[in-house]
Amino acid sequence: MATFLYKLGRISFRRRHVVALIWVALLTLAGAGAASAPAAGNSSFSIPGTEAQKAFDLLEQRFPGASADGATARVVFKAPSGEKMTDPGNKATVQETVKELADGSEVVRVTDPYQAKAVSKDGSIAYAQVSYKVSGMELEDSSRDALEDSAQDARKAGLTVEVGGDALQTVPHTGTSEIIGIAVAAVVLVITFGSLVAAGLPLLTALIGVGIGVSSITALADALDLGSTTSTLAMMIGLAVGIDYALFIVSRYRAELAEGRDREDAAGRAVGTAGSAVVFAGLTVVIALVGLSVVNIPMLTKMGIAAAGTVAIAVLIALTMIPALLGYAGRRVKPAGEKGKLPGRARKQQEQDKPAKPNLGTRWASFVVRRPIAVLLLGVIGLGAAAVPAASLELGLPDDGSQPTSTTQRRAYDLLSEGFGPGSNGPLMVVVDAKDSDDPKSAFTAVGDEIKSLDDVVTVTPPAPNKAGDTATITVIPDSKPSSVATEDLVHSIRDKGAGIKADSDANVLVTGQTAMNIDVSEKLNDALIPYLVLVVGLAFLLLIVVFRSILVPLKAALGFLLSVMAALGAVVAVFQWGWLADLMGVEQTGPVMSMMPIFMVGVVFGLAMDYEVFLVTRMREAYVHGEKAGQAVVTGFKHGARVVTAAAVIMMAVFAGFIGSSESMVKMIGFGLAIAVFFDAFVVRMAIVPAVLALLGRKAWWLPRWLDRALPNVDIEGEALRSQSDREDKARALART
Repeated sequence: MATFLYKLGRISFRRRHVVALIWVALLTLAGAGAASAPAAGNSSFSIPGTEAQKAFDLLEQRFPGASADGATARVVFKAPSGEKMTDPGNKATVQETVKELADGSEVVRVTDPYQAKAVSKDGSIAYAQVSYKVSGMELEDSSRDALEDSAQDARKAGLTVEVGGDALQTVPHTGTSEIIGIAVAAVVLVITFGSLVAAGLPLLTALIGVGIGVSSITALADALDLGSTTSTLAMMIGLAVGIDYALFIVSRYRAELAEGRDREDAAGRAVGTAGSAVVFAGLTVVIALVGLSVVNIPMLTKMGIAAAGTVAIAVLIALTMIPALLGYAGRRVKPAGEKGKLPGRARKQQEQDKPAKPNLGTRWASFVVRRPIAVLLLGVIGLGAAAVPAASLELGLPDDGSQPTSTTQRRAYDLLSEGFGPGSNGPLMVVVDAKDSDDPKSAFTAVGDEIKSLDDVVTVTPPAPNKAGDTATITVIPDSKPSSVATEDLVHSIRDKGAGIKADSDANVLVTGQTAMNIDVSEKLNDALIPYLVLVVGLAFLLLIVVFRSILVPLKAALGFLLSVMAALGAVVAVFQWGWLADLMGVEQTGPVMSMMPIFMVGVVFGLAMDYEVFLVTRMREAYVHGEKAGQAVVTGFKHGARVVTAAAVIMMAVFAGFIGSSESMVKMIGFGLAIAVFFDAFVVRMAIVPAVLALLGRKAWWLPRWLDRALPNVDIEGEALRSQSDREDKARALART
């Protein structure tokens, strides 16, 4: 592989005009496609295989046009102090509001509080429910505006009016903090390279790669039902790895220049060595992202595949466009150790007669090699302490109760709890399919009676059959809030009762609704975590065996990853569930951690963790293969790689941390989780635990059974073939001179 990539790097350097033109053309085509593509809403949300989804699908068949899985909004009214909602004036205002709400083109129906008995016992609070044809994420902005305008009109009449429900869901936006992350990356690159030109190359190529990836997603969004939120993860991951991959190749190019190679040869060798690491690091990220499809949640699958495509583009750009741009930059990119001129700063000249001082990476690695046990224990204990809060992890999907108290959704939630009990915010819909029953009406009644006998039930509405009389819906109001364990137990209890009813009357009982859907999604994600972990870690483990030609190094990499991801989950629990540093992170409301967070962090963090493993340890492997002792190879690897890996980690943290400013709690939590995970993995696991373990293992770290060594393909990530080629060229030149 090193030889092939070496040739690719030289060709890209030499034919830089063609390479640059190709990438600019691709960016232009993707941008034109995005601009001309029909505006896509958000992808349809479905969870195949869950009971809640089966019930929605059945309702679509038996109650055509009812839009059972469409968005809902609850407009909650509260009378002024001393008045009631049944007073003539207040009643007239509510009825006028209901009339306005019913005029929307996407509205299916609006319930009148006075006809639906949706007035609290003390008469102070009432609510109208608005049902829409499409899901909350697919709702037109005009429908949301009409909803809010109607509420505002009622407020002018003197009522307190708040609006809740998933109809107010909007596309998340990240704000200006994302730009701050890129700015921090730029500063780190300038400090690392000491040159504006060298620093600008990774930023430029990363932005081009993300531009192509996100534009392609936008162009295909309508055709593939990708939705407008699919690009969020692609942008987040694409920016981070795009900058890092380019950084490693530019850094290796400068190191090759420092060894006296001409620029074209240096570009080829940078791509042949660091580029090999980029390929395998990119493969681990792609495996982790594509592996999200095993969860069988279409939205998560699409996000993973879209992000994986953007990572693949970042790899290709790093291998081709970076050497092309290095050709354009010429002498403006200096050899390693030689600083370029920065604005307002004179170049510092090193004293020629004074030996160079070992860099920080060398000094740190030498320290770790001398005291591996102390460093190992300190690192493991520190990550273990950070992981302690993960033992209290509570999973769930956010509802209006997790919104900040400043939002109308949260105020509507609190008003409903005050007037009708906390369970009114998460009603359950029970669907009774009696098509195969001899007496459907009796089956409907039996289901209702069984549910009334259960604990934690406040209200059970009479069965509402369809026109055919073979299917009915029953609304159940729990006594507990939607995200509580008691409500989850109630859902399971109803389903358990349904099994007995099925045996007695041949009627199927299904529980659905937003609350039941959230419960089913959480369980589906929990069930998929272990298989996903085995699949992703297993495939990456095999890949790393090929890369490092070792059993223990990949094993150590996987165990180190588990430490860092558990510590990161602990930090997420501490901030978003316990509320530690919540104000600093902009977390206005604490609550359960999102159900998809563990499996999402496992996938993304594993891929990113292997990036640093590959980039850092390949330099150690390279030194070991070229004759250095195991301990010295660790020091050499840090000498050449620590500065660059540190810069890459800081850049990735900055990019991820930029998403903490998002208005969407999911994006905020993901941004924080990934940023802290990169910190733990790069600075504790890869910079401390990895060299300590390798120092303790010595030569055993690179042990591989002979039969396996013969069976594995030789990918030559260390560039041994390039060194042999260089030796032959040197001998040929020496013979020519004689």
